[in-house]
Amino acid sequence: MIFLIIPFFLMELYLSLKMGETIGFWWSVVWIVLSFSLGMMLLQKYPQTLMSNMQSIKQGKLDIRKFQNVSMSYFVAAILLIIPGVFSDFLGIVALFYTLYLQFVAKITPKQTTHFTKQGDDNVIDVEIIDEHSRSDGHS
Repeated sequence: MIFLIIPFFLMELYLSLKMGETIGFWWSVVWIVLSFSLGMMLLQKYPQTLMSNMQSIKQGKLDIRKFQNVSMSYFVAAILLIIPGVFSDFLGIVALFYTLYLQFVAKITPKQTTHFTKQGDDNVIDVEIIDEHSRSDGHS
């Protein structure tokens, strides 16, 4: 795990310093405040988004795998946008676009229909008759 964290922090530091050098200190501060605000807004709206996705599952528009992917990528996007830095913001925006893709593009699939196989004759109707009156008359 440490082998993943150290390169992440080094990349974050390098890109943040390069961006600060390019756009200046004050614009870097504005960048950090805006990305933090966006991340906090996403995190605050997470319960409503989760309930909306559950409604999509109930309606059959979203399967459980996509629900899991949408919920997790939305949460990860919010957390990555809260973390100050250019690289984490970039990864957060990628995760947010992936969430939007799953919610809007991948959701537009035709509803799955079940296919029943026919057995027997088309002209025969299978009916079960339950005669409750004859049982109650026999017991009295």
